[in-house]
Amino acid sequence: MIINRNLSESLLEMSKKYPVVSLTGPRQSGKTTLLKHIFPEKEYVSLEDPDIRLFAQKDPKGFLSNYEKGAILDEIQRVPELFSYIQTIVDKQNVMGMFILSGSQNFLLSEYITQTLAGRIAVLKLLPLSYNELKNHQVVSSSIEEYLFKGAYPAIYDREINPIQFYSNYLQTYVERDVRQLKNISDLSLFVKFLKLCAGRIGQLLNMSSLANDCGISVNTVKSWISILEASYILFLQHPYHKNFNKRLVKMPKLYFYDTGLASSILGIENTKQLSSHYLIGGLFENYIISELIKNRFNKGLNSNTYFWRDSKGHEVDCVLEYGDKIIPIEIKSGKTISLEYFKNLKYWKNISSCSSDNAMVIYGGNKTLNTKEGTLLSWNQLNEFINNL
Repeated sequence: MIINRNLSESLLEMSKKYPVVSLTGPRQSGKTTLLKHIFPEKEYVSLEDPDIRLFAQKDPKGFLSNYEKGAILDEIQRVPELFSYIQTIVDKQNVMGMFILSGSQNFLLSEYITQTLAGRIAVLKLLPLSYNELKNHQVVSSSIEEYLFKGAYPAIYDREINPIQFYSNYLQTYVERDVRQLKNISDLSLFVKFLKLCAGRIGQLLNMSSLANDCGISVNTVKSWISILEASYILFLQHPYHKNFNKRLVKMPKLYFYDTGLASSILGIENTKQLSSHYLIGGLFENYIISELIKNRFNKGLNSNTYFWRDSKGHEVDCVLEYGDKIIPIEIKSGKTISLEYFKNLKYWKNISSCSSDNAMVIYGGNKTLNTKEGTLLSWNQLNEFINNL
């Protein structure tokens, strides 16, 4: 069964305004399924196929002559020779939505796009399923732990694959294939150790020196490997918000994974009961909320607008949403009981930023949403309603 994706509208809209549309995202996030569904009239070509890839590399002009009406070209970063020829074709034809490009390695794809297709291409990103997409697909659970553990990759739901099996295979494929494509790492077991250390730092400031010491590698290697994980949509860095403050603020970003199911697997979590008592439950819950906010932006064809705020004395706001002049500070608490103590850091923020309490919000693990004198206490399962009203 096809799971309807919220990105569909933006994808169709951009195909009417640009001659080329690019769709990136992690492997198995549903890119191919979505593109075939949205553009059934276009021929689909996978450049993962060795024979097709060799033909395209040896004779890019001849290869593209087979697709005079355009095509969906999947994993196109594998054949960079095609980009300049696509530029020539779309400039001559001037047909909107002629080529749809997709790939799972954002760094390589972005590099080639910048070099050859700037101004001719719309760039969109598809992450694993959002809570809203799962709800519309009638996958509903009252347990936040279940969503954290299972994650949101489509195959887990439409093919009913056990999460433990799915993520084990996913990681093995990712490390053995994608990592080697992006960078020839000789000791893959050391990279896996690094990945596990990153998972253990979810929601924490990224201290590269500490990570380097714990893994036994150099700081430059940490930077390189973080870039690999970012480029393949395994993790992302949330940067600090610093506007209009005179206080000394931290400059290090915080580390999160795009999918909590993948992170849980890397941490060795095997069931929801184990997860609910895990020392990182708070970090995983925070990760889940922030990734949902990012999915909402990406599904609208927009860039992320999430930051965090922290000063040198340890005062912190987990998430700061920036909508032009409108700023929404959000605290994220995995606890399920109602407590005004959750608003402690938001009160401090309000005093130094002149932020209205109308915008202040705590998203927590409970099921009731309440308005308080300090701001809104929002249930995790009503996050989508909040996002839609922004």
